[in-house]
Amino acid sequence: MTTLTEAPPAAPEPQTGAPRKRRKLTPYWLLLPGILWLLVFFALPMVYQASTSVQTGSLEAGYKVTWHFATYWNALTEYWPQFLTSILYAGLATVFCLLLGYPLAYLIAFRAGRWRNLVLILVIAPFFTSFLIRTLAWKTILADGGPVVGVLNSLHILDVTSWLGMTEGDRVLATPLAVVCGLTYNFLPFMVLPLYTSLERIDPRLHEAAGDLYARPVTTFRRVTFPLSMPGVVSGTLLTFIPASGDYVNAQLLGSTSEKMIGNVIQSQFLTVLDYPTAAALSFILMAAILLMVTFYIRKSGTEDLV
Repeated sequence: MTTLTEAPPAAPEPQTGAPRKRRKLTPYWLLLPGILWLLVFFALPMVYQASTSVQTGSLEAGYKVTWHFATYWNALTEYWPQFLTSILYAGLATVFCLLLGYPLAYLIAFRAGRWRNLVLILVIAPFFTSFLIRTLAWKTILADGGPVVGVLNSLHILDVTSWLGMTEGDRVLATPLAVVCGLTYNFLPFMVLPLYTSLERIDPRLHEAAGDLYARPVTTFRRVTFPLSMPGVVSGTLLTFIPASGDYVNAQLLGSTSEKMIGNVIQSQFLTVLDYPTAAALSFILMAAILLMVTFYIRKSGTEDLV
């Protein structure tokens, strides 16, 4: 009877406005370090480069902001071949990375079994060494008279690539093919890892259901696996194409003077010619071109769920 007659516990007092307001502001405080990082190391340099692109003058006399937008037009009309070369090489490298990376990612996701972690380590193993060292290694791999060139020559592959303008006779080094090979090798992990993540998310029961409906393996891949892996395809192609478009190391070390990409021109304008306005204008033109292509590509791909 005493338990029945006891007074019920007091209801909790309503929270005041101050603690509730602090709790609402907590996510913004957590985002503050990242926002400050982007402002200091991304937004401010972008603003500085934007002001540099509309300046006139010289390194000795100094540069002044004169809103000289003609620098953009002059840079585009003079260096448009390098822009096209960069987009072409980056596009070829992206296609090759997709053709090589998709089967590898599929193998890791569905067939590797207990060897999955080992294969993943092998995929990211190139990151354990310098980008420069990895690219220099290809000079030895593609050297004249080396085993790779000998095999390609014996299979008459170099005859086809020479006809396509990718190589010159029996020489692979200092040709467009060498630059594309270097780009493909260096950026292949950026394709494999998003593809693997996307493929791993696919429920295996969907493959079993397709088999129960008498779907052939090719049909299962075309109707189930590939559509569900599209976020990984889009992410991998973007992570490959965007840095490959602005790369200059591969063209510098593996190509010749006729295979210069726009990244080589920007580097030369900044460090050799010392024409800072032209270099900044070229950088913004490249950024705008990539942004337009990426926007169009994402809309046409039919997916915004990027891995």
